[in-house]
Amino acid sequence: MAGLGRKEKGQSLRGSRIAIAIVIGVLLGCVFAFLYPHGFFSSDSTASSHRIAKSNLQIDSPPCESAERIKMLKSDIVSLSEKNAELKKQVRELSEQLRLAEQGQDHAQKQVLVLGKQQKAGPPGTVKGLRTNPTVVPDPSVNPRLAKILEDVAVGRELIVALANSNVQSMLEVWFTNIKRVGIPNYLVVALDDHIVEFCKSNNVPVYKRDPDKGIDSVARTGGNHAVSGLKFRILREFLQLGYSVLLSDIDIVYLQNPFDYLYRDSDVESMTDGHNNMTAYGYNDVFDEPAMGWARYAHTMRIWVYNSGFFYIRPTIPSIELLDRVADRLSQQRNSWDQAVFNEEFFFPSHPGYDGLHAAKRTMDFYLFMNSKVLFKTVRKDARLKKLKPVIVHVNYHPDKLPRMKAVVEFYVNGKHDALEPFPEGSDW
Repeated sequence: MAGLGRKEKGQSLRGSRIAIAIVIGVLLGCVFAFLYPHGFFSSDSTASSHRIAKSNLQIDSPPCESAERIKMLKSDIVSLSEKNAELKKQVRELSEQLRLAEQGQDHAQKQVLVLGKQQKAGPPGTVKGLRTNPTVVPDPSVNPRLAKILEDVAVGRELIVALANSNVQSMLEVWFTNIKRVGIPNYLVVALDDHIVEFCKSNNVPVYKRDPDKGIDSVARTGGNHAVSGLKFRILREFLQLGYSVLLSDIDIVYLQNPFDYLYRDSDVESMTDGHNNMTAYGYNDVFDEPAMGWARYAHTMRIWVYNSGFFYIRPTIPSIELLDRVADRLSQQRNSWDQAVFNEEFFFPSHPGYDGLHAAKRTMDFYLFMNSKVLFKTVRKDARLKKLKPVIVHVNYHPDKLPRMKAVVEFYVNGKHDALEPFPEGSDW
């Protein structure tokens, strides 16, 4: 009995130890489960991300503040996108301007950009290039006093302009007397000295005298015909800047009709010619013969007799002003140059290496209507049919005895004296 009791007692003790061990194991498991919820062998990255997430939760802004910041960021992105688009547009525009400049400031391309969008070419025979350049915007600030005079004198923003000093007073009187007789109201004398101012005023002739200019005054007062003629290119610029078309006239011209009734106004410059027939006036193919070249001995050339710089109609366009500037600049540097030669060289010489030609539209006037004195004394007066034609003007440009020939022209065409032109030779005595 005693042995049985000890046995049961030992078994009870072992059962208690096992129960305690189980309890301790459960408790340790709970502790480790709490401290290491992902186990002993979970990756550092997972733990780190957990800690980062926990940290983010601690520092996150309130939901309303986060939404406001997102809204502000979106607004900034939109604003930056718009600025970026504008900068891209400016870069494209600057690139286009640079491209045009590198192409030698191609006038035709710039004209297309100014006048409108580029166009496709039409069928053959329907394509016509631009001939009439747009006029400049008038700028009265250039010369307010002249602007006021032109408002009173000009008709349709155009007028006849002539330069005169005391050396040509007698011819000037014939000049404006016939202008009045024809009934031309829009003309103006640019007086180069005070005597001409008083002379014009006493004859009720519109007159304008420029403000003192040391660079012009000495030539204006004492200069001869060619010297005074060279001044017109500088003086005319202001008329064009003010937005007026000018029919520039030398004094040795007799007006028989109103020239404004015979102008086309489709070019930058419309000029009378020094030519005396269809070929010389309007151009011809002149064949140059060089026998030493054998098979290629004949070289074809294009020729035209010069435009007369003493009578031309000039519109207020950029090419016209550029022409005046070019001629005036060359005449100021080349004192012995003839203004008419320089005028034609700048007008006709094409662009070539080292030189940019003038891009200006031109028209040659009818040489029987706008007649030079070579045509009159060499051809017309000897032809019974041509003698019946009444020209618009006669320019005594080929002869030095200007005043007597001007008076003879008046006698012939105005007073009907049929033999008035006969005493004069075709050319001159020298």
